[in-house]
Amino acid sequence: MNICIPVIQDNGLQSPVSLHFGSAPIFMVVDTESGNRRAITNRNLHHDHGMCRPLAQLAGESLDAMLVGGIGMGALNRLRAANIRVFFSDRSTVEEALAAFKAGSLREVDPATACAHHGDGPHPRVS
Repeated sequence: MNICIPVIQDNGLQSPVSLHFGSAPIFMVVDTESGNRRAITNRNLHHDHGMCRPLAQLAGESLDAMLVGGIGMGALNRLRAANIRVFFSDRSTVEEALAAFKAGSLREVDPATACAHHGDGPHPRVS
């Protein structure tokens, strides 16, 4: 299974998770079966509200799920349309987020829990 996690910098499994999907500088893609991982630079980092184009940055990637601290409605809709499941994670590192996902302790994002404003206010968290 290929999992994508937005991160602030590439430190492998210790990469710090970004609080918001669209403004993350890097997307870390991890194959949960092989443990292989790769960092993809977010070239759409600076965009207007609602203009996040996640699939453009992740074109050609076969993704099963996305683990995020927060995500806007537009990005959520585009990912869901591509059959990519999106889950909230409040974990600090890629390693911790993956462990929570594997344990089944992350809640799936739905339209009612997506961020209403890009980067504004608290993001829903799951412990």
